[in-house]
Amino acid sequence: MITLMSIDDIAEGTSKGLELNNLYMFAVKKDNQIFLYWNRCPHLGTPLEWEEDRFLDADGALIQCSTHGALFQIEDGNCLAGPCKGKNLHAIKFQIDDGMIMVEESELRMPTPL
Repeated sequence: MITLMSIDDIAEGTSKGLELNNLYMFAVKKDNQIFLYWNRCPHLGTPLEWEEDRFLDADGALIQCSTHGALFQIEDGNCLAGPCKGKNLHAIKFQIDDGMIMVEESELRMPTPL
């Protein structure tokens, strides 16, 4: 298992970018739950964040792509609006052990190209 970060490294209602060996992902904490996705829009494959660690819209209710403004549900990565409507962000399976977000090394493979 590879440790990515502590659950305490991300505040409730916020997002945080992560990089491990040139693989880019991000986590969102909502309702005291963690959601982990690849930092890659399903439309063009571009990074999602507006600024460092800023992946959410102004209300903090949805994930928003900085390239075309596509909006995604936090809970399942489903695109609700924008050029990739109906597609999903690619979730990364993880587990929390003693307050640490951990992934199997086999999970750290980027999804197939768009």
